[in-house]
Amino acid sequence: MSGPTSDLILERMMALHPKVIDLTLGRMFRLLETLGNPQEKLPPIIHLAGTNGKGSTQAMIRAGLEAAGNKVHAYTSPHLARFHERIRLAGELIDEDALTALLDECYEANNGETVTYFEITTAAALLAFSRVPADYTLLEVGLGGRVDATNVTDDMALSIITPVSIDHQQFLGDTLPEIAGEKAGIIKRGVPCIVGPQDETGLEVIEAVAAKKGAPLFAYGQQWHVGVEAGRLIYQDERGLLDLPLPNLPGAHQVMNAGAALAACRHFGLDDAACEAAVTQAQWPARMQRLKAGPLVELAGQAELWLDGGHNAAAGHALAGVLATGGKRPTHLICGMLNTKDISGYLRPLAEHAQSLHAVSIPGETATLPASETAKAARNVGMKAVEAENVTEALREIVTDAPGSRVLICGSLYLAGAVLRENS
Repeated sequence: MSGPTSDLILERMMALHPKVIDLTLGRMFRLLETLGNPQEKLPPIIHLAGTNGKGSTQAMIRAGLEAAGNKVHAYTSPHLARFHERIRLAGELIDEDALTALLDECYEANNGETVTYFEITTAAALLAFSRVPADYTLLEVGLGGRVDATNVTDDMALSIITPVSIDHQQFLGDTLPEIAGEKAGIIKRGVPCIVGPQDETGLEVIEAVAAKKGAPLFAYGQQWHVGVEAGRLIYQDERGLLDLPLPNLPGAHQVMNAGAALAACRHFGLDDAACEAAVTQAQWPARMQRLKAGPLVELAGQAELWLDGGHNAAAGHALAGVLATGGKRPTHLICGMLNTKDISGYLRPLAEHAQSLHAVSIPGETATLPASETAKAARNVGMKAVEAENVTEALREIVTDAPGSRVLICGSLYLAGAVLRENS
């Protein structure tokens, strides 16, 4: 379990800036300069941006690189159960003592100046990576790309842009081309960029940025292809064809994420065995994760209990695709979302696959959408919906009425984190 020391420092860091999100890089560069510019002392960096699939794609790349014998740093956000999940040093989650020391060092170096929580914790991750030997560094963008706190060096080995869709409009713009332009801000001069499946208007923006910066582009449907044939994943690029098992992460969308990960693995010269490991050994919690042990699983009894943290319209469509191929068990949802999300866009594709929805508020989150609003939105898209006090009560009601069903807890990574903590 997380010790109290790092938690207390993280709590102090929350008070260093009045806004949760404030996209600019000036504060980040100031703090990094004070820390000795650790971002310039990292192993080769693979930088990932996009609306959906960043975490899964990163997990697959890491699995492939590690199967080939490489030590890999990885940075991701947000965390689910513990902050430590955000920082993986040479393959291992950072331990409590190391995290506490890093956070304290960064807090002291900041000297009370204004800085956001994400900026100062990202600086801590970069500082940690600069001090531990490894072969590669995987950096996942927090929000956007162009002015994200991870976008602080031009010394990249590879950029990756996963599918871009409408999300975070209040920060990134109201249209897909605007949002794609922000994501394309991670493209660096002369640095290759792998691009996952995109809407045509988004791809045009990404291509224009890459052309302006002389960055070789490796785009889905052009330089690489991926699909499913006879229950196998088939990937092809100029180096040839890979015939692999389907990804261990469920869902048709994971085939596309696997394609981007395989393009990265091939870029770094990994052999077929490492490429297979990328798609079969990746671990990424709360992405259609089957919960198999813990108090909530015991409460579920004969019901299957699943967890997913997707939270926008594109994630709703992807999740609907998974449910459509998930067998004959009736599906009941327990859903909680943030008030910044397009709840109707998320729920609409799920309506035909779910027998009911129990709406909950996300515990401990000031930005939670009230359960009453979630239930109302569900009814508006044709779902049978009721409110529940919490996940436990919702689950108890569902399994009492439908003991052999499939129960999917969904709508937010923050809800997923609360569930994982409750079920530990």
